[in-house]
Amino acid sequence: MTTKSTPRTPPGTLVLGATGKTGRRVVARLRAAGTATVRPASRSGEVRFDWTLPDTWEPALAGAGALYLVAPDDPSPVREFVSRAEAVGVRRFVVLSGHGIEHAGEGFGRGMAAAEEAVRETGAEWTLLRPNNFFQNFDEDLWRAPLGAGHLALPIGDVPEPFVDADDVAAVAVAALTEDGHAGRTYVLSGPRALTFAEAAETIGRAAGRPVRYEELAPEAYRAELLAQGWPEAAADSLGAMFALHRAGHSAEVTDDVRRVLGREAADLEPWARRIAATGVWV
Repeated sequence: MTTKSTPRTPPGTLVLGATGKTGRRVVARLRAAGTATVRPASRSGEVRFDWTLPDTWEPALAGAGALYLVAPDDPSPVREFVSRAEAVGVRRFVVLSGHGIEHAGEGFGRGMAAAEEAVRETGAEWTLLRPNNFFQNFDEDLWRAPLGAGHLALPIGDVPEPFVDADDVAAVAVAALTEDGHAGRTYVLSGPRALTFAEAAETIGRAAGRPVRYEELAPEAYRAELLAQGWPEAAADSLGAMFALHRAGHSAEVTDDVRRVLGREAADLEPWARRIAATGVWV
């Protein structure tokens, strides 16, 4: 059980990927908590930051004592950025990674793995977050359109996945950014139960009041489908490698790390699906 202390406010908190699923939620929670000098950074956000433009790094880092690090797919700039961040005064890193990342091959998660390695080599405090697939992949981008069409086809088989709410991930990130007691910890963030993708699709269909059919695809058929939809080869290969990681069972474990950090159970997919279905997102 993590022992919580009174939250302390770092000199400033830089949030990378601030328009992304977890980043924008981290920003909102930090601001709601009154954290001083929250700096939301992205290519088009309040603070300009671009992994491919090193000239944007140090202006974004100015005044930051804590950093929420969302790495790019390309691992090549990560080590240099982390080194610069430590040099200009970042003393606390919270890294968004992925459940089972230690088993990932060349095609998926290289940037996340590089970020984990880079912060471990600093003299700063660091915390690693390894979440499962987010609930929000079903309603914000990846699988929203297929679910709306009533047909989700993926190469995952019957291996279960304990999907996690991005709001829970953001809450854990904010705790690690603002509280003591999390340094050197790796939190594997899952939901309270594992569901197959077929069961998840059924749950969402039931919540939406309409049938959703799940179809199992062979990996090569899934890749061909993505390419036919206009996905770049690198992105198609990365998604394929992510599903290979899941099929091997490396992200199937249910953990209690959300409860350990937040003192409450992780959100469950079914009530979330009912709440989101009421917005009409899958109609």
